[in-house]
Amino acid sequence: MYVCICHGVTDRAIRTAAESGVRDVADLAMDTGLGTGCGTCTGLAQQLLDAESQRLTLPILEAA
Repeated sequence: MYVCICHGVTDRAIRTAAESGVRDVADLAMDTGLGTGCGTCTGLAQQLLDAESQRLTLPILEAA
């Protein structure tokens, strides 16, 4: 699904960025341009980053 129509950024691209360490929209904007057009996508993008970050760290916490 397209999250940022202005720059053609998909949810998959956001999840991939999160896997590589991106944790906030500012960093995502530097990598993809997301949010630098109309800006209406930033809320959803941050939600996706947060969810992916939580998904990535949960196994680590469970193993502790």
